[in-house]
Order: sequence, then structure tokens, then C-alpha cells
Amino acid sequence: MNIEKVVLAGRRVRLEPVSPAHLPELAKAIHDGDLWQVPFTFVPHPSHLPKFFDDAESAFAAGKELAFATIDVQSSRVAGSTRFRCIERPHRRVEIGFTFLGASWQRTHVNTEAKYLMLRHAFETWGCHRVELLTDERNTKSRDAIRRIGAQEEGVLRSHMVMRDGYIRNSVIHGITAADWPSAKAMLESKLGD
Repeated sequence: MNIEKVVLAGRRVRLEPVSPAHLPELAKAIHDGDLWQVPFTFVPHPSHLPKFFDDAESAFAAGKELAFATIDVQSSRVAGSTRFRCIERPHRRVEIGFTFLGASWQRTHVNTEAKYLMLRHAFETWGCHRVELLTDERNTKSRDAIRRIGAQEEGVLRSHMVMRDGYIRNSVIHGITAADWPSAKAMLESKLGD
């Protein structure tokens, strides 16, 4: 697994390694729905984006994460962000997470195509055996979205994370394996019209 900054480009979505140039547009996406106030997530307040970027750079340097700005190609606007995280080279395993989209792009093609691009990269470029996606047990919207991209719900990690407000959350873990990828890929391509 060669973890390098790379652009993942589709027909309607482009994932660019997050950079300081993305931060003003990323702030607009976060304001679109006041995402930092959603209790199920760790979306940064727009004023905290410089730290968000610095943390992403540190995690990349450690070989553990690769963060992207999610670009809607038609409008050339930053719709949100996502990342590969918890990269485990010896086990060829990675998590897709820390994903957020402005309210205007939720339940559109953006999340589906972004996940397709990331899954294709994980399985076909990195040769991963497994991709994981986790979400707050209470976040039914996110759980539904994860299942819609072909991931299987595998269980609940009890008392897994402490949220900003001190709530101790249970996380639902979903997975897609290399064996699952051909059928998940075909399903996603049919949704995207590829």
C-alpha cells in the first residue's frame, strides 16, 4: 500500500488531497447545515479548520490517514470532506470516515460517487482486504447511507467513543471485503450510470 497524495476523479465528483486553499470553501460547506452542531459527528467548527488541516497533515505524515476535499465537479465547489483513516498496511485494512457534506449535497450523487472512488482506490490500487465504515449508533441517516453503498452492518462497538458533549457513543461497524467488492462495485456503477 503506497499511501500518497493523489486526486481521485470521477464524472461528477473529484477528491483532492485537502490543502489550505480548500479551507474557505470547506467553511462554507460546514456552515451549510451548521454541521459542527450535529451531535453524532466530529465536524469541526469553521474557525477550527486550520487545526483540522494540521491534524490531517500530521496523520498523513504518520502513514495513518489521507484526507480529501470533496469537490462537486459541475459547480466546482467544495461539498465537504472525507478521508482514509486507521490505515493498517500489514493487514491491508483501512477505514473510510470523518466524512461530512454540506446539507445541499446530502442525499445526492456526491456521497455515492466519493465512496465509489475511495473503495475502488482501496481495493484496486492498494489491494486492501477490507474497508471499514463506522458511525454513531444513533445516526440512522449515516447507517442507511453506508448500507446503500454495499457495506454490511457487522456489529456494535459498545462505549466506543466520547463525543464533544461528553456522550459515550456506541459505534456501528460496517465492512466491505475484497470478496464483496465486485458486487458492490457493480451496484455502485449502476447507481452512478457508469
